[in-house]
Amino acid sequence: MSWIREGELNLIERLSANILKAGPVPKHVAFIMDGNRRFARKKHVDRQEGHSQGFNKLAETLRWCLQLDIPEVTVYAFSIENFNRSREEVDGLMELAKLKFLRLLDEREKLEKHGVCIRVLGDLTLLPLDLQQLIAKAVVATREHNRCFLNVCFAYTSRHEMANAVREMAWGVEQGLIKASDVSEALLSECLYSSNSPNPDLLIRTSGEVRLSDFLLWQTSHSCLVFQSVLWPEYSFWNLCDAVIQYQCNHASITVPQLHPNTTLTPLHMTTPPYTLLHNTTPRCDPVPKARELHQDEQRRQQLEADHACVAELLHHHGNGKPADAPRRQEAVTEYGVRREARVKDFLDALRNKRDSFLTELASQATVA
Repeated sequence: MSWIREGELNLIERLSANILKAGPVPKHVAFIMDGNRRFARKKHVDRQEGHSQGFNKLAETLRWCLQLDIPEVTVYAFSIENFNRSREEVDGLMELAKLKFLRLLDEREKLEKHGVCIRVLGDLTLLPLDLQQLIAKAVVATREHNRCFLNVCFAYTSRHEMANAVREMAWGVEQGLIKASDVSEALLSECLYSSNSPNPDLLIRTSGEVRLSDFLLWQTSHSCLVFQSVLWPEYSFWNLCDAVIQYQCNHASITVPQLHPNTTLTPLHMTTPPYTLLHNTTPRCDPVPKARELHQDEQRRQQLEADHACVAELLHHHGNGKPADAPRRQEAVTEYGVRREARVKDFLDALRNKRDSFLTELASQATVA
């Protein structure tokens, strides 16, 4: 089965898609593709066939996403915890992955035609070397494509990803690229496997389970979560439409109100949840940026406070304990911020080069034409 399935929607599906696209459509959707094994039991076939049918459904779902103008998809293909399954099942999944990435390499022209960039997020070193090489070759072959993106989380858990991001920052400090005081929530986000992607707008889990199973925990703090009972191999265009409709119905609830400048904050404003304020018909509140955008503003505020603290310590150390005047403090904070941003940029460039070199080296070792 191809990674990219050709074909058009039927008339009713096209009409439905056009209606959905009249409203807000998520630009990035993440899937926990759950239910392959239960599907196999239901159909009285072996587990491997269930996993194979699950991949076929992924290819079909990617086509639906493209036709709904959803340019980025992230899928949970293989958790690190899946290594705890039976040796037979794990070996079968590794073989299936090899076959599918070989097929992807055979379809490079089709991927280029559609501008599909394939990224694999996870700890590749946990995988067999020949699979690592195939994955690297596929990633390198499509890295310049930029019309749509498929992120495959393989040998992945969110906790492992966050721990790895912390190790990357520690490496930066050890190399003298950044200072320990440069470490921040925003910098950690830039060190995640998913740093090249915006956070998902919508996360969908199938099979009726209502947990995230250590998937994109950091990235989905402001995402719409939809849990559907359908088993993944039985997923349909209409299931996807239902999830998008739920996203659209909840779109306003992740939009927070901004008070006009002449509004005085009261205890009610300070304690009432944003979704409650949204439903108030008060002329003093306007729905403006989403919660994630306000969170970014909060990150910038925290960074400015950290810069002030670092500068205060430096001025105290170099000024023999004498307080600096306000203009001098402000000038020092501005200069410190510029130097910090330059350090962080150099560190992130070095980190990207390190990761790219790892993939390029692996890809050069692959024996596939």
